[in-house]
Amino acid sequence: MEAAVRKSGIENGVCILSTPHTTASISVNENEKGLCKDLLTFLEKLVPPGAGYLHDRIDNNADSHIKAMLLGSSKALPIREGKIELGTWQSIFFVELDGPRERIVNLTLLGAQ
Repeated sequence: MEAAVRKSGIENGVCILSTPHTTASISVNENEKGLCKDLLTFLEKLVPPGAGYLHDRIDNNADSHIKAMLLGSSKALPIREGKIELGTWQSIFFVELDGPRERIVNLTLLGAQ
């Protein structure tokens, strides 16, 4: 992604990341192993699998859809001086909630050179 921003020549603008999947998410947070595990544990408690969701009659993954709705499927990040601007501890995550599977992340860059 950083390479795509550099190659684009955009100095100031917006990097939009999105995924077209209803059981996956794009998130920004600290990339610390314990925190990542804490998030997954929290989501399992908040939206447990097999809790009688109506959608489970179709493909038994309603909890994954609900978790993805809570986390969101896209992020818009500023580009400043040719780089994606993130805080010191921020990282970009693709959160797989119903896999592993082959997935797509779309990258859209808007801005001026």
